[in-house]
Amino acid sequence: MALLFDSFWRAVAYCVHPRVIALSFLPLILMVVLSFGLGYFFWEGAVASVGAWIASFELVETSMAWMEQIGLGALRGVFAPLLVLVLATPVIVLLCLLLVAMFMTPAMVDLVGQRRFAGLERKHGGSLVVSVLWSLGSTLLAIVALVISMPLWLVPPLVLILPPLIWGWLTYRVFAFDALATHASGDERKAILKEHRGNLLLMGVLSGYLGAAPSLLWASGAMFVAMAPLLVPLAIWIYTLVFAFASLWFAHYALAALQRMRAVVPVEVLDADPQRVSPRDPAEDAKRLGGPESAP
Repeated sequence: MALLFDSFWRAVAYCVHPRVIALSFLPLILMVVLSFGLGYFFWEGAVASVGAWIASFELVETSMAWMEQIGLGALRGVFAPLLVLVLATPVIVLLCLLLVAMFMTPAMVDLVGQRRFAGLERKHGGSLVVSVLWSLGSTLLAIVALVISMPLWLVPPLVLILPPLIWGWLTYRVFAFDALATHASGDERKAILKEHRGNLLLMGVLSGYLGAAPSLLWASGAMFVAMAPLLVPLAIWIYTLVFAFASLWFAHYALAALQRMRAVVPVEVLDADPQRVSPRDPAEDAKRLGGPESAP
């Protein structure tokens, strides 16, 4: 547990490093361009489709009519756009995580390695191809889990539990692997992931809950929809920084665990075979030492 807290505070300190801040802008730029590009071509169609889907539910229409009676009729025009943004959030989070893993994690692991673990041998147990396949496989499993669990999000407590757990599991899978890919061998990586699975999963889940922080912007409702061009880039940058912090946290933890594991060198004790050891002759010892028995 001490290693977990130590690596946490070190990751917080590294987040304000100029190199980390500079690296965070590349995923931000890519995500903002992609988000506004998709919004330009598909926003109106998506909002119209979601609005028609909402109108097909009699209960929703009854609720909307009741809101109009109490003077909240303006929410009808906001509900569909807000729902589109909420549904797009998992995609934004997923893309931010993958972009951070692709463009930031190798550089940040190298930064941590140079500053704290310069003497740690790099065995390159995970190639780029293996890392990409591992990330894609984990991402597909997370997408399946998200799709299956979406109906449960309508239950108020579960919407605060299931998505962060899924993001946490994915964060643990991706960043723990990438943190050890350069420095650890394949066997060392498997041993650390097995021995520290509990702490690494806890780190991933906590990072998943931190990643849910930008979703608080959605709570502003109509104000968020009106300020979406400003708040969407802000939310994306917060996602990027959260995952950058998570990557640094895993890097500090995993490399420290690797260093400790290598420091424990097994000592092999060889038992002497009594049958192969001949009894020592006192006269021979005295002769070598120049004692009395060596005199003519």
